[in-house]
Amino acid sequence: MSSRTSEVLVVGGGIIGLVTAWRAAQRGFGVTVADPEPGGGAAQVAAGMLAAVTELHHGEQTLLGLNLASAQRYPDFAAELTDFTGQDLGYRRCGTLAVALDADDRAELRELHALQRRSGLASEWLTGRECRRLEPMLAPGVRGGLRVDGDHQIDPRRLAAALLTACAWVGVTFHRGWAERLDVVRDRAVGVTLADGTALTADQVVLAGGSLSGRLAGVPEGVLAPVRPVKGQVLRLTVPARRAPFLQRTVRAVVRGGHVYLVPRENGELVVGATSEELGWDTTVTAGGVYELLRDAHELVPGITELPLTETRAGLRPCSPDNAPLLGPTGLDGLLLATGHHRNGVLLTPVTGEVLAHALATGELPDVARPFTPRRFSRTELPA
Repeated sequence: MSSRTSEVLVVGGGIIGLVTAWRAAQRGFGVTVADPEPGGGAAQVAAGMLAAVTELHHGEQTLLGLNLASAQRYPDFAAELTDFTGQDLGYRRCGTLAVALDADDRAELRELHALQRRSGLASEWLTGRECRRLEPMLAPGVRGGLRVDGDHQIDPRRLAAALLTACAWVGVTFHRGWAERLDVVRDRAVGVTLADGTALTADQVVLAGGSLSGRLAGVPEGVLAPVRPVKGQVLRLTVPARRAPFLQRTVRAVVRGGHVYLVPRENGELVVGATSEELGWDTTVTAGGVYELLRDAHELVPGITELPLTETRAGLRPCSPDNAPLLGPTGLDGLLLATGHHRNGVLLTPVTGEVLAHALATGELPDVARPFTPRRFSRTELPA
């Protein structure tokens, strides 16, 4: 079929692809997005925690810098997107409370607090009584917790919808089909061929396909994104108006060594998640997954079992070998990556858009993103 040309072609229309397209178009690029369902992807399942501090894990201090940089950008980013589209993103500066229910979980949370302090992060240790004073619905057995006022939340579904609107208003073109093959001519990416045979050509191609990014045919082996899917199951409940307020802030917990979170929205929705399962491409909602989430959430907040269960979903997080994203130019001329964000895709949305727009315009990564070049995983050298 006929070929259609643009300056930048973004493969993937989730929030990462959309923010890349929006920021690139704002820089004056002609942008096309290829995706069968723009605005879909992992964001439709994600809870939207902006938790740079409470999501800190041992060995991920380099990623912490990028997470903090994006968290610092969020207030202005959310305000700009809201002003531009007139759409409410559900952005709340409500803070996070991370709690533990037994001695072992308390010890793990204490270790996290120590890591946060060594990393220069602001978090306050609270007794169980102080935790319950902040959130009266917590179980009496809460043994202690961390108050992190700087960890906020956003509604990823509203974020995706607003980014779709923003892209449309800056002239981004959408092709509702999935790319089957990257087209390469003389060792340079020149576009993609869609499932229906349509050829889309471009000066630069950004692969932002989430967990599917490593499956695009035609990408040379040496630059193929090493991204795998990690399944997460999430529940949504509704807090009746007569019960509000149920929780004031996001509550996270370590329960018998496992992690659970409860994210209260202003509209009465309560998001409970999330499992982490290495099950390939399976997106089945299982009885076991739902049971485990409700069991752990009930131990944390006993009143949760009285709430209506309104939705169960499973999604796939795109995970790289070091749990950090792949951002910017690859070893193949004309091909850039914006994928591998794992559990931080929503948090990293503002900085990813900024970084990719800079890379598209200059061919280089800004300092904040240099540790996350896709070239850190290159396995072979391409011909000169």
